[in-house]
Amino acid sequence: MNIGEIVDNFSLLEDWEERYRYLIDLGGSLPLLPEEVKTEENKVRGCMSQVWMILGWDEKGRLSIRAESDAKIVQGLVAILCTVFQGKTAEEIRSIDIEGIFKKLGLDQHLSPNRRNGFFAMVERIRSFTAQCT
Repeated sequence: MNIGEIVDNFSLLEDWEERYRYLIDLGGSLPLLPEEVKTEENKVRGCMSQVWMILGWDEKGRLSIRAESDAKIVQGLVAILCTVFQGKTAEEIRSIDIEGIFKKLGLDQHLSPNRRNGFFAMVERIRSFTAQCT
């Protein structure tokens, strides 16, 4: 699935309760992290929920993301970020308008300020990692 399909699916859902359920379903599709990697070093700062994120580069120089949250809606946000950034090069990542995607999904109006801050804390971790490795 790509982000265009997620945006389209969001637009087909009638209300935010259905969109939240869809977001939770997206999060449920991600593999869980092993307990031994849920460390302070892998924890994303700025999230009210606990989020662990492991970033790396594959052999082709594309971003690899493994992440998990202990909150179902946040796990859905993690799934969106994985959809957007996973498998992209550093150059592609720099050109992604994540704020625009966030608005297209309507998340700017329907997430609490704490969840919004957590989402962008995850984005910042990805962008910082990308900047360090290029």
